[in-house]
Amino acid sequence: MSDHSIFPHNRPSHTKIVATVGPASDPEEMLEALIRAGVDVFRLNMAHGGIAQAQARLDRIRKVSRKLGTTVGVLVDLAGPKMRLCEIPEGVYQCRQEQPMTFVRGNAATASDTFTTTYEPLIDDVNVGDRIMLADGTIALEVAEKRQDAIVCRVMQGGPVRSRQGVNLPHTKLSIRTLQPADIENAKWAATAGVDFLGLSFVRKPDDIFELREILVEAGHTQTGQWGNIPHIIAKIEKPEAVAAIEDIVDAADGIMVARGDLGVEFDIAQIAVVQKKIIETCRRKAKPVIVATQMLESMHHQTLPTRAEATDVANAILDGTDACMLSGETAVGEYPVLTVEMMHRIAMETEVLLKERYEKEPPLRKKTLSVTSAVCDAAVSVADETDAKMILVGTRSGRTALMVSNRRSFTFCAAASSNINALRRMNLYWGVFPLLDVPVDSANCLAQVTASGKESGVISHGDRIVHILGISADSNHQNVLHVHLVE
Repeated sequence: MSDHSIFPHNRPSHTKIVATVGPASDPEEMLEALIRAGVDVFRLNMAHGGIAQAQARLDRIRKVSRKLGTTVGVLVDLAGPKMRLCEIPEGVYQCRQEQPMTFVRGNAATASDTFTTTYEPLIDDVNVGDRIMLADGTIALEVAEKRQDAIVCRVMQGGPVRSRQGVNLPHTKLSIRTLQPADIENAKWAATAGVDFLGLSFVRKPDDIFELREILVEAGHTQTGQWGNIPHIIAKIEKPEAVAAIEDIVDAADGIMVARGDLGVEFDIAQIAVVQKKIIETCRRKAKPVIVATQMLESMHHQTLPTRAEATDVANAILDGTDACMLSGETAVGEYPVLTVEMMHRIAMETEVLLKERYEKEPPLRKKTLSVTSAVCDAAVSVADETDAKMILVGTRSGRTALMVSNRRSFTFCAAASSNINALRRMNLYWGVFPLLDVPVDSANCLAQVTASGKESGVISHGDRIVHILGISADSNHQNVLHVHLVE
């Protein structure tokens, strides 16, 4: 990445990379190395650490971004109603097949085979026949008997279980709210701190998203439709209820995360690949960005190379049509955060060769639309393809036009200028879009600066064509002009 040119020296992958910040990636020099390696969006996980720690990390990310003369998005991930076991006597208990296990109310176990959880309504919510999964799904229980203050379960799949390990109720309708008091506090901070994306955990219905959006607006930010400067809401799909309501949830959210950690526990593991594909297809059809997350390069926590299965997993997510792939512990606590990002970037670059071949053989069909901006984006991509243009240049206020171009999945390099720094940062999540910092959006000055900088950095040269999408005025809400520029 160049510290001076508005373009990168090396063309980035079209697929974006989200990296989680943690102890392994906290220092400024590490954040800089990760951006140079290919990180587009940093994730701050509010399940680990509070607002003070998150603010310090946000400040460091912004400082490094300014130093590099680039934009990097920040996604704050709300913890949600995460259920865990309370303390177990001696810290661990061996669950044996077919043996009974009892859950009681409260937060302290009374016997070695009696358990309590952080989820107070557990006994009220579950019914006989429901499954309870422990320790990331490695332990499976079935509710055999329900009493007023206890439930007795039968162990279907045994193994060791430890204090504070996760609890999942895949077939149970939960009575607890998606947004917990801590989530509301963290969301209000995120809105006032200028965070770009807010991940909503354990979404079950569109109303969860509407509730969060109201909280963000009430935090004092002006809302202009869903494209205002409040954080864009990324709905994390982790529950079967969310998959069942995926059409409405995608409509309500600004983006989606396929959170395969809890999703892989809530669903039969054999179904996860199919569920992932269905979610991505829905997002593509509705033009919403989608992130695939969890265990993408898991072995690189401690190894310098991923397994073949992991490399294939990343490639398949890209072939499915994801906008971004996310790294969690690999960059938060792993031993090789930069190598991991570089590997994900390499896999993306190699996989996109096949995507480009597919696109050239059979470009996607353009659907009839009543939106002028959408029609102009269709035309711009078609003109760029047919004239072998070197670049599609988008002038946009909110970033929505850039997202429309991204959804067309053209392999013509797409650069986007905006006077709105929030929009520029959000564009880091959009497949194939490269946001331009400090570039004017008015027609003549934008084109002149992009042409001059593009020539200097070798991105474009004499005789190249630039397809420019813009509005009739710099303040236009609709992009209604298509201009094909021949570089002299």
